[in-house]
Amino acid sequence: MELLKDYILNNGKTIGSKILKVDSFLNHQIDPVLMMKMGEEFKRRFEGVEINKILTIEASGIAIGLAAAYAFHVPLVFAKKKVPSTMSDFYTTTVFSFTKNQDYTICVGKEFLKPEDKVLIIDDFLAMGNAVLGLKELVEMAGAQVMGAGIAVTKGFQGGEKMLQEQGIRVESLAVVDSLENGEINFR
Repeated sequence: MELLKDYILNNGKTIGSKILKVDSFLNHQIDPVLMMKMGEEFKRRFEGVEINKILTIEASGIAIGLAAAYAFHVPLVFAKKKVPSTMSDFYTTTVFSFTKNQDYTICVGKEFLKPEDKVLIIDDFLAMGNAVLGLKELVEMAGAQVMGAGIAVTKGFQGGEKMLQEQGIRVESLAVVDSLENGEINFR
């Protein structure tokens, strides 16, 4: 998606050779026009695929997930990183965050994932694939089906995309970064 690549080139910052900082428009301060365009692009890329629910993880996946849910006209569900006192019956698993370098326990209330659901997973970044695998596990616990994963930015050099594809998950990335060497952002 050329618009997203332009945002990354004009506003993104590299930290070493593995971290791309896009918090000025994607996951701290959010550009709403960009989000809606990304939602439309996910809708276009998954045209013809039966999807009745969007699933993401709080917090940085929510804005993109909402834009996608709006484009698909389906509900957005987000996995929480802490079990609220109001939630008594839920699916749960643990995921490792590459960015934060720690494990998170994520959960979704059982009332929001049902066996008949056809789920599109949406996330802001794909590095090692842990978040998508964790969300896939929640979907499978519910007896529902993962129809694919829509990713804003994939770091192609970290192996997550290939691993997910080898597991049969259709991955659609709006921007794939092949390297971040010497402060230079190189796209596939």
